[in-house]
Amino acid sequence: MTRPIPKKISQILPTFQNVAQSSHYVVEFGLPNYSSSGPNLTKFLKSKGVDDRFDLREIGLLCSKAVLPGSAFATIDAVGEYQGIAERMPHTKKFVQMQLEFYVDNEYKSLKFLEHWMEYISNGSGGSNLEDAYHYRMNYPKTYKSQSTKIVKFERNYRQTLEYGFRGLYPIELNSTVVQYQNSQVLKATASFNYDRYVCGKTSTASVASGSDRNKSAAEKAFMSGGGGGEGKNLLNPPAKVGAGNRDLIPPRSQEEIDYANQLGDKLFGNTSGSDTGIRHCFELFTQKNSKN
Repeated sequence: MTRPIPKKISQILPTFQNVAQSSHYVVEFGLPNYSSSGPNLTKFLKSKGVDDRFDLREIGLLCSKAVLPGSAFATIDAVGEYQGIAERMPHTKKFVQMQLEFYVDNEYKSLKFLEHWMEYISNGSGGSNLEDAYHYRMNYPKTYKSQSTKIVKFERNYRQTLEYGFRGLYPIELNSTVVQYQNSQVLKATASFNYDRYVCGKTSTASVASGSDRNKSAAEKAFMSGGGGGEGKNLLNPPAKVGAGNRDLIPPRSQEEIDYANQLGDKLFGNTSGSDTGIRHCFELFTQKNSKN
């Protein structure tokens, strides 16, 4: 084992001078425009005194506390017959709820935004919820789930960013808001949001076109394209030569299909260094299986 080498403070100081700050972020909500019957969510909120501008800009600015989302794996223990140990294997990715805290403005728009978004989800019947026979009939998920809400974490120089895009987001719980005579403070509302999944990294059309989506760096883009050289290039673009025997075995197939068959044979029976041994093995096994049937 290699012994650790002590470092000077001047060597490690730059690392700790570049730590991220928790106070630089922005939350952007995007509401669905779909409606099966009646007004969509945006129009419904507008009828309650929450205009479009507030939905898109101001509600995000009033978000006083946010969390970057987390996820986990559901696992199962796979027990082998001979090795005597159990391996914990993941089988499903799970996403945890996210809690956001908002300042309440003097027109109560942020509180109305949350209250009436949840009201739209429950889709109460009747002209007034004070009616005796009032009941709830849940709206269709497509009408209330947001597909474009995101949290962008950035630094003071606005150069480094980390973007989380949420799919299928909607408020699932609005906490009780405390009001009191003593110790008057800024009123805040806290809500929990559920979502189907999140995507870490930019997902806009411009980001995809430029190749900078999903947090790809210049080195990763070169690696994925096979232009980085070294092991990455060989791994993603393995060399494959076509022997004359391949054309005899499968004459009607395209060059691309032949290259793929050669690579498959190399993976199953070892690297054949450009010969057609791999594909011949595959073809012989396939022929033997069909002759038995």
